[in-house]
Amino acid sequence: MSVKEELQKIHNRLDRCKHRLAAAQKRDDQPVVKQFLHEIQTLEKKLTKLKGKQQFETGNKGTEVRNLPFKRAITKAEQADMGKLKKSVRGLVVVHPMTALGKELGIKEMTGYAPQAF
Repeated sequence: MSVKEELQKIHNRLDRCKHRLAAAQKRDDQPVVKQFLHEIQTLEKKLTKLKGKQQFETGNKGTEVRNLPFKRAITKAEQADMGKLKKSVRGLVVVHPMTALGKELGIKEMTGYAPQAF
């Protein structure tokens, strides 16, 4: 299971627990409230751990991409036929500015990183 899927799964469980906690508090059921508070606390710990792991992986990928010797913006024509571009340039990594990696790198337009000029 990927980190993203695991994060989503934990978010769903956390949301479910919070709803059940609210219902238990309405009923004034103290043992159940205590149980859900404990479960929410453990889920939040897992969540912060996974977010840290995801940030670490993104940082590593960003470092890998930054270390590639050549980069340039991808033109609209090249974006239209991305398959052809990727086949012609070996080791090309395309980064979109709206992805986590693109935001970390601080790019403003779709950029291609490669070991040699293209």
